[in-house]
Amino acid sequence: MPDKPRRLIIAITGATGAVYGVRLLQHLGAIPGVETHLILSDAAVLTLHQETGLQRKQVEALAHVVHKLRDVGASIASGSFQSDGMVVAPCSMKTLASVAHGFSDNLIARAADVVLKERRRLVLMVRETPFNLAHLRNMTAVSEMGGVIFPPLPSFYHLPKSIEEMVDHTVARVIDLFGIEHGLAPRWAGMKAVE
Repeated sequence: MPDKPRRLIIAITGATGAVYGVRLLQHLGAIPGVETHLILSDAAVLTLHQETGLQRKQVEALAHVVHKLRDVGASIASGSFQSDGMVVAPCSMKTLASVAHGFSDNLIARAADVVLKERRRLVLMVRETPFNLAHLRNMTAVSEMGGVIFPPLPSFYHLPKSIEEMVDHTVARVIDLFGIEHGLAPRWAGMKAVE
């Protein structure tokens, strides 16, 4: 039997930081043996255009398979769909709340619910600041269910020279969570000696 692809579900919601979802799709699309399944929220389409200038079709073209937000009967809505997990990049507080409370009112929330119930990896790149108590409690609830809360905070120890390098470093860390090999960002080699 041929090797089955590594399948990842990628959802993009309306929170700021649409570039994280785009770069994730671009990089995963360049890795052989990885198959991406994309879901866009309605607000994501607006944010993508505002922040990146990209239209829905341009972003959908980056994925191997595209699912409609309201299609709760899609393949990824079932636990029988074999995947390595799901990333919501970025994840709005509305989507976080839906996942935290099992409110599967659209395919993003339903697919996340399935990933959690099947004990697969769910990564939520939550975007909001500052957090209120409801946000913190929802993040705690998802974490207690086995999800990974991953705010896309930039790091500076690798001395990024552009916003793209900062975004790619964060995306590389997300890809690492799924054990997928990549050469996207340099690995930490230890602190330089202070003279």
